[in-house]
Amino acid sequence: MKKISSYLLICFTLVACQAKKKNQPQQEKSTIGVISSNGSVVTAHPLASQIGVDILKSGGNAFDAAVAVQFALAVSYPRAGNIGGGGFAVFRNSNGDTGSLDFREKAPLAATKDMYLDKDGEVIKGLSLKGSLAVGVPGSVDGMVELHQKYGNLPWEELVQPAVNLAENGVILTKFEADKLNTFQENFKEVNNTSIYLNNEKGWIKGDTLYHQNLASTLKRIRDKGRAGFYSGATAQLLLKTLKKHDGIITQGDLDHYHSVWREAIEVPYKNYKIISMPPPSSGGIALAQLMEGSENYDLKNSGYNTAETIHIMTELERRVYADRATFLGDPDYVEIPQEMLLSKDYLRNRNSSILPGKATPSAEIKEGKVDIIESTETTHFSIVDKKGNAVSITTTLNGNYGSKLLVEGAGFLLNNEMDDFSIKPGHPNQFGLVGNEANAIEAEKRMLSSMTPTIVEKDHQLFMVVGTPGGSTIITSVYQTILNVIEHGMTMQEAVNAKKFHHQWLPDQVLIEKGAIDNGTRNKLKEMGYTLKDVKSLGKMEAILILPDGTMEGAADYTRGDDTAFGY
Repeated sequence: MKKISSYLLICFTLVACQAKKKNQPQQEKSTIGVISSNGSVVTAHPLASQIGVDILKSGGNAFDAAVAVQFALAVSYPRAGNIGGGGFAVFRNSNGDTGSLDFREKAPLAATKDMYLDKDGEVIKGLSLKGSLAVGVPGSVDGMVELHQKYGNLPWEELVQPAVNLAENGVILTKFEADKLNTFQENFKEVNNTSIYLNNEKGWIKGDTLYHQNLASTLKRIRDKGRAGFYSGATAQLLLKTLKKHDGIITQGDLDHYHSVWREAIEVPYKNYKIISMPPPSSGGIALAQLMEGSENYDLKNSGYNTAETIHIMTELERRVYADRATFLGDPDYVEIPQEMLLSKDYLRNRNSSILPGKATPSAEIKEGKVDIIESTETTHFSIVDKKGNAVSITTTLNGNYGSKLLVEGAGFLLNNEMDDFSIKPGHPNQFGLVGNEANAIEAEKRMLSSMTPTIVEKDHQLFMVVGTPGGSTIITSVYQTILNVIEHGMTMQEAVNAKKFHHQWLPDQVLIEKGAIDNGTRNKLKEMGYTLKDVKSLGKMEAILILPDGTMEGAADYTRGDDTAFGY
């Protein structure tokens, strides 16, 4: 532990320099990711990636590195990295065994179906997004404990200590992080009824150091006591005291009752590949599986990358998949999900039979509904492969940027706003424009539906790709496109990650097009087909690893859209 801690302090300046170098123009033109032979770690922040590689070098496996990275991101990437949120893990062991861990947040015991509606049954604006009532019972710490107990190799304390070091010694802000903190200064004050340590009256700038002293104390309790260091004792008391002060409903009973769930991964074939992804309460695995199975019936390789024909076919598949998502999916512990039907070739063949060449299908003809918004989200993903071939794909989140914006006083961590991911009223869109039905209605201790899609791909029964991204409702389509960019369009992993993307989610009935994704000719063809196009600045922020034919690994971080960094050794 001392060896790793000392090394982290020494390498801090080195990592900052590497991050700076990474953002130089020539690096942005790179078409090949970071090649390594013994291990690869790809995360949203260079410090977290470095910590992950350090753990691998010291004899840890991919699961050990995942735990260390999760806690490191809670310090270095506070807008999404967390101990006050939750997420999903998909894994493939070196022997080929696969599975998933659901550490998604849960609704509090006191939660009710209509808790966000007024006396007239109308949605109270913002109640599920900001403050104490937006908070689901956190799952991240329990999830990391479960992952380590089942598959970890190094001592728990050695995995949490690097995050303690970061919190105590401070994190030098990048421009991305400084700008993001500045955007939410007033939100922090509004929700907490006071200024918190994330506030800076002068405004944060690149190069400032953000110290997390109270978070360091919390991490020390987690380091020393494991699960009990969060769900009971001093940390739990601080959490409950803060929520009570702000009229929250989470109790000690909620913390005691929370447990992660091991689930069978969704697995479907695609040609000579196998797609391994997250099952419900994530919608990602089933939706991705439907998209991949539907794609087998079209020659996307021949139609080409981001051509009008390819975008047409993929968009038509996407709109049908997202309609299914809104209708059928929720927490499998509470609702019956027709998974076998949704993944059957007969169902999908019939479902997609109405796709016409060169003509858009209005979403109103797929299923009735009304949505008129779609907003951005901030989740984070990391992908890890160790020298033995163990692979872990984890997507974790507070939901929106900085979650509920509510900071646990004296404990230094932010709480999620995951309750907004429930269908707070059938047909009413959440912050990402996604609608839901009774299957995703609020119930006590129920897990809310998610779009997170941590994924692993096999080729000819061997590990081939580890992939995932943040992006709310756009996660599924970004993962889908990235996989096809490699398999069908022959891109390197870095090219597939850098590639400009598009998105359709059934409602609203519009195709989001990332700036620079298509030329004017393609744009005009899509409009002639009947599509409404909306330009957006960015889609996805992929973190991916590709296993090359010689057994080496290509780690590809989405450095064009953030501070994302791939390290290997």
